[in-house]
Amino acid sequence: MDLTVVAYVIYLAVSLALTVWVAWTLSRAGRVFLADVLHGNEKLAEAVNHLLVVGFYLVNLGFVALYLKGGDSVGSARELFEALSVKVGVVLLVLGGMHLANVYVLNRIRRRGIMERDQIPPVPPAGWTGTPSPWSAPTPPPAGA
Repeated sequence: MDLTVVAYVIYLAVSLALTVWVAWTLSRAGRVFLADVLHGNEKLAEAVNHLLVVGFYLVNLGFVALYLKGGDSVGSARELFEALSVKVGVVLLVLGGMHLANVYVLNRIRRRGIMERDQIPPVPPAGWTGTPSPWSAPTPPPAGA
């Protein structure tokens, strides 16, 4: 068998295994984070998590397939390892970049949600307790005085 075909088979096996493992890890660990981002809505968090995993698979597996061809033929065991290290290294960098991009976007959404929650008072106002402004209307005296 040609060493180039061996390189393709090993590259596909390693890349697919890494993609599945990273997607599973991110999905499992990301559920809690998504629930916080989406204000405790567990059903929506699960749906968004599933959509993110599907998108992650589509982008990464598409990249793995497109990156399969690219380079010279492999003639020796040394060239086989060199080709595999470059290809798998690039796949790992793409997986890491996708992960960082997802975390960045979700963290921005989370921070926006926290800022919106902080603007809403925990208890509705019961009335004015401070000193009245000189521009406001005078307050009437208490009843019975």
